[in-house]
Amino acid sequence: MSAMREAVKSVSAPIVRTKRFDANSWPAYLLRRFGTFVISLWALVTAAFLMLQLIPGDPVRLALGMNAPVELVESTRSALGYDLPLWQQYFRFIGGLLTGDPGDSITLRTPVLEVIGSRLPATLELAVLTVITVLVLAIPIGLAFAALTRGGRRRGVEIGYTATSGALAVVPEFMFGTALVYLFAVTFPILPVAGRGGIETYILPVAAMSIGATASMSRIVRAEALGVLDMDYIRTARAKRMPMARLYFRHAMPNLLTSTLTLAGLLLGGLIAGTVLVESIFAWPGMGLALVKSITEKDYPLAQTLVVVYGSIVLLVNFIVDVVLALIDPRSTIREN
Repeated sequence: MSAMREAVKSVSAPIVRTKRFDANSWPAYLLRRFGTFVISLWALVTAAFLMLQLIPGDPVRLALGMNAPVELVESTRSALGYDLPLWQQYFRFIGGLLTGDPGDSITLRTPVLEVIGSRLPATLELAVLTVITVLVLAIPIGLAFAALTRGGRRRGVEIGYTATSGALAVVPEFMFGTALVYLFAVTFPILPVAGRGGIETYILPVAAMSIGATASMSRIVRAEALGVLDMDYIRTARAKRMPMARLYFRHAMPNLLTSTLTLAGLLLGGLIAGTVLVESIFAWPGMGLALVKSITEKDYPLAQTLVVVYGSIVLLVNFIVDVVLALIDPRSTIREN
């Protein structure tokens, strides 16, 4: 299951503790959260370093070509520090990250940070547009089906919605992407399926990433809305024959915003990580496409740094969402790590 769907599931996971925050408990709370963030980041950096080391093959030989002179291969390996013991390479890697100089890409012969800086905007655009699309679609869909099925009414509609949304929610983004490419590049060639250019080039990648996330979020919005619609003030407003549009969108929806915006924050972090395969399918010039190429070419500096960047964004977004949620609603339940 993709990182994006893991982020969605994390919001709907069972809550294990309810904690009240006051001015005196904030320092301890922030320290605990920050400590968790730092430990998770260290684990991520270590995993990024080790996982590529386990892939067989010589990255220097692959980058220079099989016919490169032995002297050139050895001098390049020495310059990159690949002739050092593994533990020295590890600390050199961490030092490069801390100083902002993770080295140069072996295959592109360009500083890693320049490569990431040129591709990060494309990935962020894709992720942010997807989150906006999901919010615009999922909130009214979830609220509408909550209104239709409130109180056990329209069981057929509820079963149909639950089955359809559940099926869509478990389909990986790359499968949606493959289906959209076949549909709009082979069967009905009406939309571009590769590259980043005009508005039309965003449609298919955003759609591939939005379908499953919209289904997942609309289910959560519906579950939250069912609880809100059973509250006393909603019953009172309904008894006064308040117009339905005003009842749902002015009175019910504001109570859904805290959990929905929390989910949207987590969804953004997950979507950034989830762009990897979608970018490959649509030849989107973002970090995901660069990551896939760097792994296949064993470009250690670029691949390891990209993994750290992806993971750091997800961890940072989760950290910010937890802190902001506790600040907005001190009585809110916070997921314990």
